[in-house]
Amino acid sequence: MTLKTQDLKTKEQVRAIALLSGGLDSRLAVKMMLEQGIELKALNFVTSFCTCTAKSSCCSEAKKATDEYGIEMKVINSTKELIEAVKNPKHGYGRGLNPCLDCRISMFKTAKKIMEEEGASFIVTGEVLGERPMSQRLDAINIIERDSGLKGKLLRPLSAKLFEPTDVEKKGIVDRDALLAIRGRGRKPQIKLAEDLGIKDYPCPAGGCLLTDISYSQKLKRLLAINEFPTNKQLALLRVGRHFDIDGNMVAIGRDEAENKRIEVLKEPGDTILECSGCEGPTTIIKGGDFSDEIVRKAASLTARYSQGRGAEKVAVVCVNKNGQTDLKVNPKDGFKLAETLTNN
Repeated sequence: MTLKTQDLKTKEQVRAIALLSGGLDSRLAVKMMLEQGIELKALNFVTSFCTCTAKSSCCSEAKKATDEYGIEMKVINSTKELIEAVKNPKHGYGRGLNPCLDCRISMFKTAKKIMEEEGASFIVTGEVLGERPMSQRLDAINIIERDSGLKGKLLRPLSAKLFEPTDVEKKGIVDRDALLAIRGRGRKPQIKLAEDLGIKDYPCPAGGCLLTDISYSQKLKRLLAINEFPTNKQLALLRVGRHFDIDGNMVAIGRDEAENKRIEVLKEPGDTILECSGCEGPTTIIKGGDFSDEIVRKAASLTARYSQGRGAEKVAVVCVNKNGQTDLKVNPKDGFKLAETLTNN
């Protein structure tokens, strides 16, 4: 047996780690590798900033795919790492607080570690050159590959022919001729490929990251100023209600019954809850910390402003926190004036 033959692994022996988001591109990449006889283990990264819904989450769509293909999947919550990237982005932000390059680098470093632990040879992704303006430009892709330590180990089947061959392509383990050269934001090539590969049930490309949203980013920035290490409930609260910054304190006010209930679920020890007494109104939460009676009164006036009693001279508001219950009488007009001057998202 020659040295060259000894160096080559058969496809049955070769394992790869696939980053599977649940979207069409990553499903296509996985299917293309399975068609070539590559053994796969899927990683599904999730964070508190995913915009997918509970009914059609990134994780559930990825699970559908792995169940269909008969491959193992590991779900990794990378919220903590992403928050650190938000606070100290080496490669800057996009239009919001989205440190896309740093996020991808962190993700690939985790995948690389698992690749080494599993004895896998390379990593597969559904990335398409030029599809995403921040992280899938050629210069950005090169930076991500370099900083994650995956030179020659990162295969993008949908755009592979637009890049230098990876190690497994050079060795003939993966047939480069069967890979593609898709680029740009159009979806027609992927849809056609899905038809060819028999992939029929896949989600529309509507998912994304809340960190690209300017309004959400402003709320997160204020939260990080209050708490450098926010809890999952605090992050979840950023999605709920009208948000106000009252003298450096985070205040959220429910906009309907569903949000009022959600606020109740998301409250933590130390939080203050305010509700109207005698009329229909929102549930308001002041996040943790020790604050003055004046802060509570301001939050109460905002609660009255958004209540059914907004036209009355006085509205009764009940305030409940770790110190017990306090009954307040506030003028909704003060809430109207305050709402005009405060930061509101």
